[in-house]
Amino acid sequence: MRATYRVLAGLVAVGVVLQAMFIALGWFTAIKDMDDGLVIDKNYDGNIGHTLHGQTGTMVIPILALLLLIVSFFAHVPGGIRWALYVFGLVVLQIALAFLSFGVTPVLGLLHGLNAFALLAVAAIASRRAAGAPVATTETTTEATA
Repeated sequence: MRATYRVLAGLVAVGVVLQAMFIALGWFTAIKDMDDGLVIDKNYDGNIGHTLHGQTGTMVIPILALLLLIVSFFAHVPGGIRWALYVFGLVVLQIALAFLSFGVTPVLGLLHGLNAFALLAVAAIASRRAAGAPVATTETTTEATA
């Protein structure tokens, strides 16, 4: 279960990187299409980059985060449940920021981008902890000094 935890947390981190790649593909494609004469208006549904970004962000990453949270109860990773909750919470916040950016104000998209960095870091830390990276505890430090 520890390996499953590590892989799921790592996949969330990889998913965030893919998200950045997909949205870049989406907007660079849109800009190229506009340069080629395409008119982007309210009827524009996006392109493959936008589609991949949306599907990965609303389906793939949330499922991975939920699975990570479930596995965290059985993986016996020190602090694993807490880190899985951080990942899950940041995923929920990420989706909320995306919808609020469309519905309330696009400026919130800045926080959506910033939160992606936080999610990447937290998922990477969770994965690293499950890999058996040394975790300092009071017991370890007390024994080392005694």
